[in-house]
Amino acid sequence: MMYPLVLELAADGIPVTVTCRVLGFSAQAFYKWKRQPVTDRDWDDAHLINAALDIHHDDPAFGYRFIADELACAGVTANERRVWRLCSQERIWSVFAKRRGLSRKAGPPVHDDLVLRHFCATKLDELWLTDITEHPTGEGKLYLCAIKDVCSNRIVGYSMNARMTAQLAVSAVRNAIALRKPDGTKVHSDRGSQFRSHAFTRLLRAHGLIGSMGRVGACGDNAAMESFFALLQKNVLDRQRWKTRDELRLAIITWIEATYHRRRRQRGLGRLTPIEYEILATAKKAA
Repeated sequence: MMYPLVLELAADGIPVTVTCRVLGFSAQAFYKWKRQPVTDRDWDDAHLINAALDIHHDDPAFGYRFIADELACAGVTANERRVWRLCSQERIWSVFAKRRGLSRKAGPPVHDDLVLRHFCATKLDELWLTDITEHPTGEGKLYLCAIKDVCSNRIVGYSMNARMTAQLAVSAVRNAIALRKPDGTKVHSDRGSQFRSHAFTRLLRAHGLIGSMGRVGACGDNAAMESFFALLQKNVLDRQRWKTRDELRLAIITWIEATYHRRRRQRGLGRLTPIEYEILATAKKAA
C-alpha cells in the first residue's frame, strides 16, 4: 500500500496532491484511508487469522476445513471459503497436506530423546511408549493411539477415533493418567504432529510427565511399541474385513482387555500375563 508513503513525503514538505498524482491515485482516496487506515473487513480478517493460528498450533493436523469447524464451535462466524482464503494467505496448512512445489519435513522435536533405544524399566510407570496405528473399515479408517508400560507391557491407555488428531493422543494419555496416576513417568513417542501439539505437551507438563522423542526416520526408536501393533495386526486387524468402525473398535478393546492383558503369557515377563506381572510387582513393592 502506497498511502503511508504519502504521509512520509508530506512530512518532508511535498504536497499531498502532487504525490497522489505521481503515484496514480486520487487525493480523496488517500484522505479516506487516512480517516480509517484499517477497514472493518481487515480487522475481522486479522482476528480470524489469529484464531486459526491458535487452533492450528494446538493441532497441526488441522486443515482449513477442520479449522472452519472449530471456529464455528467457538461461535466465530466465517464461511469455509473465507477460512480457506485466509489459511492459504498465511500458509496455514495441515501437516498432511500435499502442497505443490513444497517438500514436507518432519517437525522439530519438542522433547529430547531420553530413551536412546534402551527400552527397559525396572518398575511400573517408569517409562511409557506411545504410537498411533490405523486400519480400514467399510466406513473409513479407524485410528488407534496406545500407551504401553515398558515394565509390564500392559496397555495402560488407549483411544480410538475416525480422525488422527492431537485429541486422539491426548485422550489416550488422559485414560492412562486416570488408571495409573503416574509421577515423573517418561512418555516416549515419535515426532508425529499429534505428539508435538500444544495440547499434548501441556497435558504432560500438567501431570508431571516427562516427554521424550525419537529421531527422524529411525523406525527402531519405537520398536517396542511397534511389536504390540504387530501382534494386534495379526490377531485382530487382519483376521477379517471390518464393516464398521464400532465393530473394529469393540474387537480391539476385547482383544486388549481379555486376551492380551489376561491370557497371553509373555516370556519377557517370566511367562506371566501383564496383569499377573503387575499384581506380583505391586505385592512385592508393598512387602
